[in-house]
Amino acid sequence: MADYELDLTGVACPMNFVKTRLFLDKIGSGDLLKVTLDGGEPLESVTSSVQSEGHAIEDTVKLSEDSYSLFIRKA
Repeated sequence: MADYELDLTGVACPMNFVKTRLFLDKIGSGDLLKVTLDGGEPLESVTSSVQSEGHAIEDTVKLSEDSYSLFIRKA
């Protein structure tokens, strides 16, 4: 179960990463954030960007053909 949830379906790149990063800045180290994203570029962009900042991707769950939940553990 995630500590926090953020729904970014329909949000275009790069704003989905910007909003994810701003949310991560507000939560504590070790907290788990569930981000719901569109598939394709939004999912790939947020995944690679948060990993490059040192956060861990704990799981990626396909919700529908074009919607995913990304579980991010804040570093």
